[in-house]
Amino acid sequence: MMQKCYNIMVTGKVQDIGFRALIEDIARLLGLRGFAFNDIDGSVKMVCCGETGVINKFFNEIQARGAQKGVIIEDIEKEELPFHVYLPEKFSRIYTDEFGDLGRKLDIGIDVLRDIKADTSVLSSFVAEQRVHNRHLEKILDKLAER
Repeated sequence: MMQKCYNIMVTGKVQDIGFRALIEDIARLLGLRGFAFNDIDGSVKMVCCGETGVINKFFNEIQARGAQKGVIIEDIEKEELPFHVYLPEKFSRIYTDEFGDLGRKLDIGIDVLRDIKADTSVLSSFVAEQRVHNRHLEKILDKLAER
């Protein structure tokens, strides 16, 4: 069984949605060696080694399971490496979160919180209405208790 190593770049909507964790889970399940990281250009890059059939299954799985999680893969570029690569025993994701990356993620979080706040504005009027209804119910219950 022939082991091959590939240099891989995945482009599309592949960052900030758990894609590296998915890649790591699938690769470990399949017994592949390598690593994946977010690059500053918005892509996910990886080096991956294993048997050819397993590598092909890996690509099929990340596309199928990624689509279920909202990953939008525009392209997967892979080139076979013509030399041996020293890799960790288990496939790993490399954390590359620098200050700029963290700032971008915080901005996304702030936008999500703003959307939540906008969505909950309806709740405040609902709660106010419920307080009015509760006062009416209390008055009715008081009158019933008097009888």
